Amino acid sequence: MSFPQTVLLAAIAGGTIFLGLPVGRIRGLSSKWQAALTTAAGGVILFLIYDVLSQAVEPVKTALDAARSGGSPVDFAADAAALGLSVAFGLLALTYATSRLGRRREANGVVLTPSHVAIGTAMGLGLHNFSEGLAIGGSAAAGATTFALLLVIGFALHNATEGFAIAAPLSQGATPSWAFLGFAGVVGGGPTFAGGVIGYAIVSPLLSIVFLGLAAGALVFVFNEMMSVSRRFSLPMVTGVALTIGLLAAFGTDFLLSYAGA
Repeated sequence: MSFPQTVLLAAIAGGTIFLGLPVGRIRGLSSKWQAALTTAAGGVILFLIYDVLSQAVEPVKTALDAARSGGSPVDFAADAAALGLSVAFGLLALTYATSRLGRRREANGVVLTPSHVAIGTAMGLGLHNFSEGLAIGGSAAAGATTFALLLVIGFALHNATEGFAIAAPLSQGATPSWAFLGFAGVVGGGPTFAGGVIGYAIVSPLLSIVFLGLAAGALVFVFNEMMSVSRRFSLPMVTGVALTIGLLAAFGTDFLLSYAGA
């Protein structure tokens, strides 16, 4: 697969994140529906945390098995350190940034707005999608055209649901502008394109681990914030059901894609 074709396909895979963003402009919803949307998006995020960590841990376990079989432990140590440090940085960096922002807004009694949650979600997903772009670019550069196409299809479908996860918290508060939604989409989906470009030129399993770890840490923060917002509605059964639906829907999509070979 040529470089221009890879760039185009990576852009398509990342661009589908915009499909779910208009949900953020829906208004007139009851508190039950607002709680359900936010928590269902949290279910999608919870699945992505599992998915990202599974992908990140796999090469670390492979390096560990190689070390146990008589190979050098250096590769395992490097991969394990990269994973641990990147997860910690992804979580703690967002925690620090939002706590600083929260202190500035304490005078108004607002710690974190729906827009902040949406952008934080987009940042976490962007790190995740960068690693997906690396996979697309690396597969294309290696000549695995069919596999690269399947990755594009799978990531494109996943990114469509990720757009909903970004937009769901925005159903509360002021209606977001189209410019804001566009910016959030670029933050969340743009890295797929960037990853495809870099992955075509540079094949680095360690770099993939680092970005997956950063994504996992950021998504853990985002999930915690979404659950905090959901608890404010004081509708435990509604949010419990919505969380389950979001989680099962994400797993169901993943199973379908796996069955199709993506």
